[in-house]
Amino acid sequence: MPKFRLGTRGSPLALTQADMVREALLATHAGVLDDVEIVPMRTTGDRVQDRALAEVGGKALWTKELDRALLAGEIDCAVHSMKDVETVRPHGITIAAILARADVRDRLVGAASVEALREGAVVGTSSPRRAAQLRRLRPDLRIVLFRGNVETRLAKLAAGEVDATILAAAGLERLRRHDVGVAIPLDAMLPAPAQGAVGIECRRDDTHTHMLLARIDDPQTHACVLAERQLLALLQADCHSPVAALATIEGAILTLEAELLSADGKQRVHCQRSGAPLGPAVPTAVARDLLADAPPEIGKLFGG
Repeated sequence: MPKFRLGTRGSPLALTQADMVREALLATHAGVLDDVEIVPMRTTGDRVQDRALAEVGGKALWTKELDRALLAGEIDCAVHSMKDVETVRPHGITIAAILARADVRDRLVGAASVEALREGAVVGTSSPRRAAQLRRLRPDLRIVLFRGNVETRLAKLAAGEVDATILAAAGLERLRRHDVGVAIPLDAMLPAPAQGAVGIECRRDDTHTHMLLARIDDPQTHACVLAERQLLALLQADCHSPVAALATIEGAILTLEAELLSADGKQRVHCQRSGAPLGPAVPTAVARDLLADAPPEIGKLFGG
């Protein structure tokens, strides 16, 4: 069989996640796949580090180079952090598998808790969601743009550019940085949709690759991430939109919790609904209720 090629961004975390996929494929398809190559690519999002994503093209900055290579047949699949993948994807590409989800929480690095931050502390983040949630919890904080991979942001923090920053627990754990920061409770900071999930995309018409990837798919994680992404699409959310969402499944019931915030964190709407794990019913109900209850300061950021 010809070499199987996994496309990925070139950051340490992205390469670690690609290696997770490689190992899962080799373990699942022993004797079928014996040569899985990781193909790193430098994306526009990796090159442009001095501006917020929303100002220079949004989440597509993380995916467009990989999309082009995938559609051109230069790679067989692409590995992504699912929270960085835009909700509207090219028609020729499909999400074939999602690995079992890791810790969905955020971690605060630089203080023992959000409450313990000094008055007027400077916190670095590039996420409108995290910025709005922090401002809601602590209106006195000063939030500044903070981009770069995990090690870059930790180095900036160590250099004193900010008092604290927030990173995804899943990324830190995958980089074996379990000792960095403290987890923020979910009732204080609901995560980004699809946070903690690693997804693998392939060409829609590539049935062989789709079959290989389906064997490493975690159906429960896939259903939860799909519900969160459906919610984003229904909200017409973009990189300017402070939105948090988390779906969980217990038994045969999916519960989707979500919140929308104004940029300054002063306004917030929250909703939680449960129902069948597959299909659009739960995300549709949550989106409808959130937008119906949203004040103008929030509605203008979404589909309302």
